[in-house]
This record gives sequence, structure tokens and C-alpha cells, in this order.
Amino acid sequence: MPRMRSRPSPATGYRDRAHAGRVLAEHLGGLDLADPVVFGLARGGVPVAAEVARALAAPLRVCVARKIGAPGQPELALGAVTAHGPPGYDHALLRSFGLTPAEVAGDCERERAEAARREHRYHADRPELGGREALLVDDGLATGATVRAALGMLAETGPRRLVLAVPVGAPESVRALRGHADAVVCVLQPVGFAAVGQYYRDFAATTDAEITRLLDELGDT
Repeated sequence: MPRMRSRPSPATGYRDRAHAGRVLAEHLGGLDLADPVVFGLARGGVPVAAEVARALAAPLRVCVARKIGAPGQPELALGAVTAHGPPGYDHALLRSFGLTPAEVAGDCERERAEAARREHRYHADRPELGGREALLVDDGLATGATVRAALGMLAETGPRRLVLAVPVGAPESVRALRGHADAVVCVLQPVGFAAVGQYYRDFAATTDAEITRLLDELGDT
């Protein structure tokens, strides 16, 4: 494993997503990844994944998942959905709002349509991995809803191994996702985690133009 050049801590965090990607790449040496395809979860996971793809000399792809927001709290994920496959719900959270999957079906279909629109924009057709390893990268884990949906979609494409890698995450979300991937790598798991953005000094929104530029640069590696 290469010598660590950066040692972030929950107190210092990361400069930006590119820095987080370089640090994350350094923590993947023990996995013996062979011919992987790196998927960045749109949008914020893509700049992180780009640095991992560079380090591994692997192709970069985009994976799109959309959260199904709670009534009046759109950032609170009742579940998530991709353009392909069934949605995944946090059933305990649904019950706490007095809702059933049928009652949020309209929201689910709207988010599925948005996921499909973004896939088209990023030319991110449903991947066919043909037994290659799939490495899913995001900029962090809060509830893990969108990551869980993305892992489910990728699992259906037949990867030889499915790996999740993130720079920072809520410890309970990291534990919960270990059952959805063959390996999970999370560099920082701070006690008292509140939000992904608190561990980045620069957490500016990732733009479609930035995603397109990174795909043009690394998509055919």
C-alpha cells in the first residue's frame, strides 16, 4: 500500500472533493482491485470518483440515484430510486410519517423520471459490467439511501465484486451498508456525524459542466 500523503481527521476534514478522492484512493490498496470500473454517484460523488479513477487507471462512469423526500422535509430521504429497478424505502421512517409506499408512489415516479433524464444528460446508460469489478464512490454517507439504491442497481448488472468507497460517513450508515456490497471502505467515521458538508472546507455544488468535463477526460480510460 502506498505511503499515506494525507491524514485527514474529523477535526480537519478535506480541502475539497478532489482532495478527498486522492485520500480515498490511498485507502484502496489492500483490496487488490483488478480491472475495475469506477462509478461516481451524481452529482457530488463524481469529482471524488474521478481522482480514484485516475489513481487506478480505471474508466469513470456516472451512477444516478434520487432520494424520495419526506413531506415538508425534502432533504430527509424516505427512500431512493434509480432509473432502473424498484425503489428502496426506509420503512421505519415511512411509518413515522404515517405513510406507505403506495402513498409516495407519485413522488417515486417523479424522481425515477429525473434519474432517467440525468442519465441521458450524462450518457450514463445502464452499465453492463460483464464480470468486471464495480467501485461505487460518493462524497459521503449520511442516511445512505441514495447509495443503497445505486448499489442495488449495480448489483443487477453482474459485477464480479461490488465495492463501496467514501471519504466520510455516519458510522451507523456504514455498518448498515456492509450487507449491500462485498466491501465497504470509509476513511472517516466521526462520532456525532451530522452532515457530509461539515467535513469539507470547500463543499460547493458539483455542476453538470464539471461532470461532463470529467467524463470526457476519464470516461474512456
